[in-house]
Amino acid sequence: MNRNGRFWRSHEGEGKSSTGPSNAGNGNSSSTPELSDVLEETLDNIKSELGNSPDLKIRHVLLAGAVPVKAAAVHFSELADADSVNQFVIGSLLEVSVDTFRNDEGGSANLPDCILNRALEIGQASRMEVWKEVLLALLSGETLILLDGYSTVISCETTGGEWRAVGEPSSQLVVRGPKDSFVESVATNVSLIRRRIKSPKLRLEYMKIGSVTQTYVALMYIQDTVDDKLLAEVKLRLNRIKIDAVLESGYIEELIQDKTFTPFPTVYNTERPDSAVANLLEGRVVLIVDGTPFILVLPAVFTQFFQSSDDYAQRFDISLLMRIIRYISFIVLMLGPAVYIALTTYHYEMIPTTLLISLLAQRENVPFPAFVEALLMEGAIEILREAGVRMPRAVGQTVSVVGALILGQAVVEAGIITPVMVIVVALTGIASFAIPAYNMSIAGRLIRFVFLFLAGMFGFFGITLGMIVLVAHMNSLRSFGIPYLSPIVPPSLKSRKDTILRLPLWAKGASKSQHTTGVSVPQGKMINSGHEENLSPKIPEEHAETTGPMEGMEQHE
Repeated sequence: MNRNGRFWRSHEGEGKSSTGPSNAGNGNSSSTPELSDVLEETLDNIKSELGNSPDLKIRHVLLAGAVPVKAAAVHFSELADADSVNQFVIGSLLEVSVDTFRNDEGGSANLPDCILNRALEIGQASRMEVWKEVLLALLSGETLILLDGYSTVISCETTGGEWRAVGEPSSQLVVRGPKDSFVESVATNVSLIRRRIKSPKLRLEYMKIGSVTQTYVALMYIQDTVDDKLLAEVKLRLNRIKIDAVLESGYIEELIQDKTFTPFPTVYNTERPDSAVANLLEGRVVLIVDGTPFILVLPAVFTQFFQSSDDYAQRFDISLLMRIIRYISFIVLMLGPAVYIALTTYHYEMIPTTLLISLLAQRENVPFPAFVEALLMEGAIEILREAGVRMPRAVGQTVSVVGALILGQAVVEAGIITPVMVIVVALTGIASFAIPAYNMSIAGRLIRFVFLFLAGMFGFFGITLGMIVLVAHMNSLRSFGIPYLSPIVPPSLKSRKDTILRLPLWAKGASKSQHTTGVSVPQGKMINSGHEENLSPKIPEEHAETTGPMEGMEQHE
């Protein structure tokens, strides 16, 4: 666009306060800066808006020609790849001859368009004419090309910077299976999934969430496998998010989950690409948040948190045994101390006589009842567990193990805790590590304290009442419309082949299409969810309009 005194303004319009990233570094700004056709004026606006940041680099270039044109390449040294900027942006500008473009087809041409289409040797570039978009591109690691006499800006994809290399996952470890994990780069995480699913039906959509951070969130699904109503509901909930910053996927998880006041996680997270791919193939939706290696999987069911990638890398009989052990460990985690309290406080008649005499002899010099013993030991174990996580890795594990041994021996010798209580609490702590999903393990630890109080007050009657309330609560939970206890409730015999049990692949009909079913469903269609088929979420039809493209969508004006 030639010099004509025309300015390009942001979405907010003239005189309205800027609330986006453009206000960074200039708290006194009362209006949105403008893109001017005067090069120095635009550069001054950029520097002023960013607080004259020292890592903002500006390279002035004079384009050759009978009438030379001033140009500038602007980028952040810590966000952009230096080789791409020097070789493909600045190097391309130094080879530009303005006369070649102006004399093209016998008249003067639009210089920004000519540079964009015929001069730049970079893979991706675009023109921008809105201040807010220009500033966001610069803050995202792109390089801006400004030309004197033109208010149009050319944005070049030069995003770089330092990222953590792909390594082994820190959680969800396996004995046999892939050893790579997601990292903090959304582009790298998308590539890890695409390498495993070489299908044209794999869909990727981007959106930005967070009025200040403008965090990229990638939504991935497989067309014709994902349920349309599920996809519409996911997009609807993402579009409703209004927040200043998204620094981790947990922010989004908390804002899109069906029910907040529940100890059970209703959104699955993983840092394993093979786990994400398996969930995509089952008809789920995957959310990848820039800046975190933990991706979200929607929807999630209870049995999904007890499944590991190891289950499908080992023989089915080995996997069956390990999965049963996980469920037993979860029961021990929740009810172990509570059952001991109920037996030793209210139901002595259920304990064999020899064992009862031994227990009474141990409790003879202990000043506290079993309930208080359990609270003291469980509290100490939780403190040791948290301390082991927060301490440096080199000494954290050692301190946890040594601290637990010394503490257990000391309290027994001091006559504060009985030896059997130490054994019960230690078994409970070990059982919590047998659950593959860390958030499900935390849920079991929280519920354990509720059962402690019920057992201390009412014995087995309190435990029975708590179990009834717990099952009723779990049955009421939904994850994007999917029953949390599915396929146990509602029952689906075919889908139970991979829930608590893990049958061979041939027994599950691996050679047949996984997207069809012969089960009669009164409403909705069947979708694959959590290695099983469940009812699609009951979502109103008016939400279906949200299934359109999401790329470039912003949550805040």
